[in-house]
Amino acid sequence: MLRTEAKYSIGEVVRHKKFPFRGVVFDIDPVFSNSDEWWQAIPEESRPRRDQPFYHLLAENDSSYYVAYVSEQNLIADQTGEPVSHPEVSSMFSSLRDGKYDMEVRMH
Repeated sequence: MLRTEAKYSIGEVVRHKKFPFRGVVFDIDPVFSNSDEWWQAIPEESRPRRDQPFYHLLAENDSSYYVAYVSEQNLIADQTGEPVSHPEVSSMFSSLRDGKYDMEVRMH
């Protein structure tokens, strides 16, 4: 059965189960929505299922900031309570409370 209910929500801070990076969710695809080339570039033994939510993250590791696209099966909630230092976080989100960023609301 196809399950498209996302475990994590926009603004939530998560970390990768296998690789040393963490990030804040800024978009969610209910199922895989990237290119076949991207999919094929993942080694087959670690390739995630397509029929699960995939998350767009403002990600960081010890040496850089980037955007990551990660399957739900490879994420866990970040328990550190630490802010994400990615330079784009402040343009999308406001305060961090209890491991989740509030959406930035802009008035014109």
